[in-house]
Amino acid sequence: MGIMAARILHKLRRCTWLSAGLLGAPALLIAGCTVGPDFHPTKTETELPAGWDGTTVAAPAQTSIATTETPQLIEWWAVLKDPKLTQLVGDALKANLDLRTAVAALWQARATRNVTASAFWPTVNGTGSYTRSATGRGAGGTGRAGDLFQAGLDATWELDIFGGVRRNIESADANIDAAVWNLRDVQITVIAEVATDYADLRAFQQRIQIANDNLKAQKNTAELTHQKFQGGLATNLDVANADALVATTEATIPPLETSERQTIYALSVLLARPPAALKEELSVPGPIPQAPAQVPVGLPSALLERRPDVRQSEELVHAATAQIGVAVSAWYPQFSLTGAFGYESDRARSLLRSGNSLWSLGPSVTWPIFTAGRIEANVEVQKALQEQAFLAYQKAVLGALQDVENSLVAFALEQQHRQLLDQAVKANTKSVDLATQLYKQGLTDFLNVIVAEQALLSSQDALAQSNLAIATDLISLYKALGGGWEVKPQS
Repeated sequence: MGIMAARILHKLRRCTWLSAGLLGAPALLIAGCTVGPDFHPTKTETELPAGWDGTTVAAPAQTSIATTETPQLIEWWAVLKDPKLTQLVGDALKANLDLRTAVAALWQARATRNVTASAFWPTVNGTGSYTRSATGRGAGGTGRAGDLFQAGLDATWELDIFGGVRRNIESADANIDAAVWNLRDVQITVIAEVATDYADLRAFQQRIQIANDNLKAQKNTAELTHQKFQGGLATNLDVANADALVATTEATIPPLETSERQTIYALSVLLARPPAALKEELSVPGPIPQAPAQVPVGLPSALLERRPDVRQSEELVHAATAQIGVAVSAWYPQFSLTGAFGYESDRARSLLRSGNSLWSLGPSVTWPIFTAGRIEANVEVQKALQEQAFLAYQKAVLGALQDVENSLVAFALEQQHRQLLDQAVKANTKSVDLATQLYKQGLTDFLNVIVAEQALLSSQDALAQSNLAIATDLISLYKALGGGWEVKPQS
């Protein structure tokens, strides 16, 4: 018991007003001190690089696909210059259900803070009662019955001398900030999902068009082969190969149409509308959004300020730190002021007379002496939770850096890929023209036509997918940079 008392007294010395002998000062009695560690802006243990490694990846005819200039991220999707995409993003920011859920979570955090802050103030309750009682009849006696009416007010004020309530309020404030950053993170995610699905949709539509164009050409070739067979200038094998190529190409279209329709459904749901709501509006094919060749990305150090998930993680560290103070405050005595005022009478009509009034007022104190280690264990629990929150922050920082680097490399090298595919399409188009002309003149085997047409379809489809990849890589880059949260979602 002596060791425990000595430990508590040692902790009490942390409150400077007590060691200075100011216990009797009313203002300080109310304000008290705040125990537990103070939060300081989190510093990552990761050494941030001076620049981005991904900016050193050279794209064709360029020294870099990214610069360290300050990026313009408020409405980054405008660089894609697609009015329909801009409209869809705006509609999603107004209606998306994930965004509205995040807004509701922010309301909850603010309301929770008000609940927590209420503990800082007195509580006052009105009371009233009526009691009828009677005594039993003894030997030779008579029983008596009586009424008792009571009404009044009672109040309790627990003084936050050691800052437990204030630390709880501090933690609640940090949770509000975390909810704000979560809202912004959801906003970024929703914008990126809308842009990605829109790019996917336009790519599916372009691939369907490519397949149909090639199918038309292949049907013409097949018809020519049938005519040559009837004239004895082609074999059954040539006819079978021509028909097989037509059927194979035609078979690629239904899966693409399925993906096209499903992507429209996904966009509709992102806008909180029934799946088929945008079918008519988006079924008209449009081009894949074209990304600029170069984008500014800023410096890695700026990422810690811009990424909402990193900022949210930091606020959660703050909230966990404040909870350590809440746990530590349980070591200290709790001071309360209690009071009551009311009336008591055996008759209702005379209850409120001054002669029937009664009141009480006085302080009280409770001080945990023995808790079987519960308080100490709870402090250790909160310290462990703070460590977990800090490690989550570290992970968020590393993840943010990786996201940007991944997107930079993909965006740069995909441009090289696209340039090579563009050359392949041109060469395969020429090959198909030559093979078809030679076949019509009977100067080449039909197999050369089939190979050329297959290669053309494959390269054109790959080029469409590469155009999509560049657009989605750009979207991923802007998302990784934390772009888009400045636009306020409407609940």
